Amino acid sequence: MKYWLSLLLLVVPGVAGKISQDPPPKAALNIVLILADDLGYGDLSSYGSDYFQTPHLDQLANQGMRFTDAYANSPNCAPTRAALLSGQYSPRTGIYTVNSSARGPVTERVLIPTKNQRSLEPRVVTLAEAIRDAGYKTAHMGKWHLGEGSETGPLGQGFDVNLAGNQRGHPASYFSPYSNAELSDGPAGEYLTQRLTTEAIGFIESNQAQPFFLYLPYYTVHTPIQPNAKDLARIEKREPGEVHTDQRYGAMVEGMDGQVGRILAALDRLKLAENTIVVFASDNGGRSPETDMLPLRGSKGMLYEGGIRVPFIVRWPGVTKPATVSHEPVLTFDLYPTLVAAAGGKLPKGTPIDGRNLAPVLADSTADLGREAIFWHFPAYLHGYRSMSEEGPRPGWRATPSSAMRAGDWKLIQSFETDTFELYNLAEDPGEKTNLASAKPEVLKRLEAQLEAWQQATDAPVDFALNPDYAD
Repeated sequence: MKYWLSLLLLVVPGVAGKISQDPPPKAALNIVLILADDLGYGDLSSYGSDYFQTPHLDQLANQGMRFTDAYANSPNCAPTRAALLSGQYSPRTGIYTVNSSARGPVTERVLIPTKNQRSLEPRVVTLAEAIRDAGYKTAHMGKWHLGEGSETGPLGQGFDVNLAGNQRGHPASYFSPYSNAELSDGPAGEYLTQRLTTEAIGFIESNQAQPFFLYLPYYTVHTPIQPNAKDLARIEKREPGEVHTDQRYGAMVEGMDGQVGRILAALDRLKLAENTIVVFASDNGGRSPETDMLPLRGSKGMLYEGGIRVPFIVRWPGVTKPATVSHEPVLTFDLYPTLVAAAGGKLPKGTPIDGRNLAPVLADSTADLGREAIFWHFPAYLHGYRSMSEEGPRPGWRATPSSAMRAGDWKLIQSFETDTFELYNLAEDPGEKTNLASAKPEVLKRLEAQLEAWQQATDAPVDFALNPDYAD
């Protein structure tokens, strides 16, 4: 217990300096960071699913801390991954969306969006580089989506091992052959999520005598919706719920849960669980129509809660107390300073790190980070899914150029197309049904000033030219 107490004193701001001025000893902690793709906020049993069963992730939550108000740094995948690995808001990396920022019919785009950067620049000191510099063996297994090759692929960004990671945002198939140059094919019909897990367990076994950082960003539950036959057969025996009804999607959720269970079992078998931090999160909200984020509004691609609020679980033996719940708003990129500190590493000099160390909250679920607000910037267009039923910023669109912020219970969304604001009280209206911008002018003015100050501080692009091809 003395070890964990000394570690907490090191990573909780304002405490270590009062106790000792000695440099921190290197922590012998392993780190396993699991990131699901497109998993909705309520898709886990522990987050309220009325159909999908996820006993292994529920067990992880019962052994650690579950966050109710955790957010991805973006409503879609690449910018969230860039934020996670850089510790920075999207205006600093230039990665705002997936592929082009000018998606959807050109005649329906009012503005010319900001050009999108597709690769995380080599100049960025990544989470993996900072942890590797602390003496860790590092591995990436799964979806990368931030570049490829010797400079911008995983091997150029701090990982000693890369399996399956390239620029692609989804697999050609979940069954071998995979058509992935970074992943050799297995036997015909081998299932991708199981294969990644098997490889991850092999990495853990091979490196159990030294500190390791395993980043396991599964491709699942991103499209194509291709569940394993055994998982599908199991869920088909149960009646669908009222909110969650898609059996094929649910089978993929449950299949991923089973693979997480294999990782946890391997840590137990190797007697590594007591000195291994395990983190589980999703990169953005779930995709409509496969899942529903009720009572939250919206889905993947939207700055409404359903597009950005995600499941987020941390098990840190000796630090997180079992079955604790935090309501503190946190962001994906908060893992950067948290995990670097836990590894005994150093944050890069001369580089702004926007994330906050979560150690105070992980040690005390009632603590807060002392942060006034969190922010999103999405200067891009995303057209709607063909079967999308949610109401977006305007008909046919999931996103138009916008910014958003949350300060306490207040949520503000700024539309650059119309130069208007939406204001919601999330404590009273988690479904963002009632726009209070007109009813609460004093709150609107305060938050608008905060958002503008943040945009200026991060050089977020806010000036957009009109699109000459727009047809009103």
